[in-house]
Amino acid sequence: MTPSLRWPTLARRVAATAALVLCTTTAALAQAYPAKAVKLVVPYAPGGSADIAARLITDEWAKALGGSLFIENKGGAGGNIGVDMVAKAQPDGYTIGLQTVSLAINPSLTSKMPYDTLKDLAPIGMVASSQHVLVVNNALPAKNVRELIALLKAKPGQYSYGSAGAGSTFHMSAELFKAVAGTPIVHIPYRGGGPAMIDTMSGQVALSFPVLSAAQPHVQAGKLRALGVTGTKRSALMPDVPTIAEAGLPGYAFETWFIVFAPAGTPKPIIDKLNATLNQALNTPALKERMAKDGFDPIPSTPEQARARLEAEMPQWAKLIQERGITAE
Repeated sequence: MTPSLRWPTLARRVAATAALVLCTTTAALAQAYPAKAVKLVVPYAPGGSADIAARLITDEWAKALGGSLFIENKGGAGGNIGVDMVAKAQPDGYTIGLQTVSLAINPSLTSKMPYDTLKDLAPIGMVASSQHVLVVNNALPAKNVRELIALLKAKPGQYSYGSAGAGSTFHMSAELFKAVAGTPIVHIPYRGGGPAMIDTMSGQVALSFPVLSAAQPHVQAGKLRALGVTGTKRSALMPDVPTIAEAGLPGYAFETWFIVFAPAGTPKPIIDKLNATLNQALNTPALKERMAKDGFDPIPSTPEQARARLEAEMPQWAKLIQERGITAE
């Protein structure tokens, strides 16, 4: 064999050996992972829907993973502080995060994001979805969605809704309602969903869009009137309450979904192991039952499906936010 032919052959052998070594190394890395506890960052205070979702899944996920998971709440800036903490963590699989649909919304709400959602984060998988519910003060004359829309249009600017804060899912579900229905309603932001619901009950605001599981006890006690759930199907928690779409506003649908992610650059075998064990946990009957009681629908996915959903929804929210001039600042 001539020297000119010998060199490409040698180069191919070196490349093949390097690829084999890399494959063996990454496989060993995934097999050894986790060697210590994994931190799951929730970018909100304890007690909210993201925190509840995280606490529901950690035990079963840890069992499937063969290690331990612990939650660290890091609230602030609509979730951006906690997400940024994950984005800037070592990409070794030991710091991961859980965020809501706000991961797709926040880039269009905030002029100076501390991280790039698509470049700095590596989706692990979807966790679950949950609904909000349109509730009104009992003194409000509207008894259904059609009557509410007619009332709001007849008296523009005279009624207000409460949210858990500017840019919250409470806020965005209401703004989507306003856009689809073409109704003017004044936004009153609160420091959390609880105060917004309290003021809806007292009549300080006419309506709000709380998380369904949080509103259910107040609806059952007769302190609030539920006109419609925000999702595409009725909820088992309130089976007698129609969706907003079927109650008179076709084309309206809003769900809060939850996604887990790691810093970009986290080795794929670790991402794949986290995804496989998360899906294993989500498919256990015990976890499904616990999640259903809190109004969550598990939605197992691949990392690629989670990224595709994120990429698909970001421009949709950007369009709504730009058209309605919504800001969290």
